[in-house]
Amino acid sequence: MPSPPDPARPGFDTRRPLGPTPPSTLIVAALAAAAIAWFMISRFYSNMYDLTWIPPVMIAALAAGEVLAARTTAARIARKPGAGRLDPLLVSRFVALAKASAVAGAIFFGFYSGFGIWLGIERSTLEHAGNDLPKAIAGAVTGLALTGAALWLERACRVPPPPEDAKDSPEES
Repeated sequence: MPSPPDPARPGFDTRRPLGPTPPSTLIVAALAAAAIAWFMISRFYSNMYDLTWIPPVMIAALAAGEVLAARTTAARIARKPGAGRLDPLLVSRFVALAKASAVAGAIFFGFYSGFGIWLGIERSTLEHAGNDLPKAIAGAVTGLALTGAALWLERACRVPPPPEDAKDSPEES
């Protein structure tokens, strides 16, 4: 059983902040999901049920909730009048939600994009492909919206830098 990291060990930095979600992670997730969707649909489309509107609607609702959370969190961190107090634990939960949602949104975008491209190519030969195409486009758009909302929420949770006068003053002991 591996031992937990030792803070006394050289090179172990407990102060390293959690960084923003790298764009490369989102791109790789979207491309992998698109490739998987293309493979799955090209092999199993005849055995699949029709697409429904429920996933795009749910993804859009999650994106709207994250936009609202980003707006209120940004206002509270900026200490705008009437914004209310900010619970640090809530901010950490929002960061976790944002990081997970950014990747999930990229996966939804990639999956629905791969699905939509295949449906667009095959709609002239398959009758149901034309019916599923608008749902696939909606899924791709809402997946992209979720990724954008999640990145905005992640950015809204950043702690602002200290004021200039606090940087110049010596620390009191």
